Amino acid sequence: MASHQMSAREWALLIALSLLWGGSFLFNGILVRELPTLTIVALRVALAAIALWTIVRLSGHAVPKSREVWLAFLGMGVLNNIIPFSLIVWGQTHIASGLASILNATTPLFAVIAAHLLTQDEKMTGSRLIGVLVGFAGVALMIGPSVLSDLGTNVLAQLAVLGGAVSYSIAGIFGRRFRRMGLPPLLPAAGQVTTSAALMLPVALIVDRPWTLAMPSAEAWMALFGLAFLATALAYVIFFRILATAGATNLMLVTFLIPVSAILLGALVLGEMLAPKHFAGMALIAVGLAAIDGRLFRFFMEKRRPLGSDAGS
Repeated sequence: MASHQMSAREWALLIALSLLWGGSFLFNGILVRELPTLTIVALRVALAAIALWTIVRLSGHAVPKSREVWLAFLGMGVLNNIIPFSLIVWGQTHIASGLASILNATTPLFAVIAAHLLTQDEKMTGSRLIGVLVGFAGVALMIGPSVLSDLGTNVLAQLAVLGGAVSYSIAGIFGRRFRRMGLPPLLPAAGQVTTSAALMLPVALIVDRPWTLAMPSAEAWMALFGLAFLATALAYVIFFRILATAGATNLMLVTFLIPVSAILLGALVLGEMLAPKHFAGMALIAVGLAAIDGRLFRFFMEKRRPLGSDAGS
């Protein structure tokens, strides 16, 4: 996996995932104005679980009964849903979405470190580390250096988002086991949100007492459905499909593409103007992704190879 060069299909899935998750920051931004954090997370995973098990039933897949499989679903749900969703949503109640996006873009850096320490086949390489740092710089440049002026204020909220990024990176490593179990991507997607919902719903009921809250607006309901069905249910099916073939570190590159997707969608759908910093940031991200994928390193090595060096080999 460390030298895995992603195929065009895997890149297409990664871009699709970035589009789906790019909308989650927008949806969260709408929801935190009307609902408390735990309620948002509980409803997100509960609605996603209903949608995914409906698809599982229609697809004819058997529901796993193994205790080992369900414990793995539980671990994945905690690492990939409960911890990052709660930390990031809470963080967004105190810091701007732009800064949250930059902090979330540290996920591949943590993934490179975690994969190096915890796996045998996704070890850190110089080109991969350089690519992560270049890609992160591209995200910061594209969103705007002015956002970084908020660093140092609301430190706990910033640490919360960083904690979510760390949890995502470890979840990517943990989720590799589902391929060894022979499970199709749909089942881990459904299983992890189900265990997450089982844990989060009682907590939200006790802490937030949602029946005492004002009825959410139509805009909030639309944001919730988008968050649950698109940014969670559909996104996790794609997530586990990429993880099974491309590896954890390559999968975490999606956090570099999320700001790109959000900005391009704003230009295409909302008519927002693209500034030079956006194009410069996207260029840096492209260079970083190419370095991590290995193409950039091989390109320069081939350029430096003397003519005729393969003769006689």
